[in-house]
Amino acid sequence: MTDKTVEYVHGHPESVLRSHRWRTAANSAGYLLSDLRPGLDLLDVGCGPGTITVELAELVAPGRVVAVDAEAEVLAAAREHAARRGLTGVEFTSARVESLPFPDDSFDVVHAHQVLQHVGDPVRALREMRRVCRPGGLVAVRDADYAAMAWYPELPELDDWLGLYRRVARAAGGEPDAGRRLLAWARAAGYDNGGELLPSASVWCFSGEDDRAWWGGLWADRTVEPDYATRVTDGGHGTSAELSGIADAWRRWRRHPDAWFSVLHGEVRHRLPRTGTGTGLSGRPE
Repeated sequence: MTDKTVEYVHGHPESVLRSHRWRTAANSAGYLLSDLRPGLDLLDVGCGPGTITVELAELVAPGRVVAVDAEAEVLAAAREHAARRGLTGVEFTSARVESLPFPDDSFDVVHAHQVLQHVGDPVRALREMRRVCRPGGLVAVRDADYAAMAWYPELPELDDWLGLYRRVARAAGGEPDAGRRLLAWARAAGYDNGGELLPSASVWCFSGEDDRAWWGGLWADRTVEPDYATRVTDGGHGTSAELSGIADAWRRWRRHPDAWFSVLHGEVRHRLPRTGTGTGLSGRPE
């Protein structure tokens, strides 16, 4: 089977990493936390700079934690972050979710945040995540849904931003409205064939003065960063002038005292069926 080529639309400039470093287990994996306990082995797929990874690792210690990402530079940053937190036992390695380099039944929990929207074959990715998860274990995925984002004031340039981003992301091979599709993808991957399938949703909301300044500022920067801007102009999706106008609109939005922005996320937890009786989450005797 050949991987579908997908290019990461955002790139990894400082403005993108600024957003990724903000993410924590509480604000980005809250739907999963009640299922974690000490001693579980966990795989974090698409770990980015590792801010979610290290907090999940603290919750399952002394369980084994492995984090994978496709970008070597990002993995280096994640290792440094884990070391600063004193978590020298977390393993970081390069891998893609469509072809995970682990044997079957390797982990009790397999987690991915904001990954499937950037994958050309999310159903295959979900099958891989299930393959490396042990009987009785848990696969957990969460992705944003761009078309469901909402904001105020309703600046027309932000409508342009949303339409442009969705076109660019799909041209790169991804699906920006992944959140609403997670349940369908999970069913297509066989997650409804035994075990338990638990869909849910949650939001990020940016409305306080500091929050809107941070959110509007990073999107103003991301809009004109060369990684994204070049993709827009070279792909014929928009012009530099249009991008500059969108960036200016983000700056106006963040200065508005009533500014408000919400990001809807779809979530799916899949608990695999247990094998036998008298077993723990991993399927091993308790």
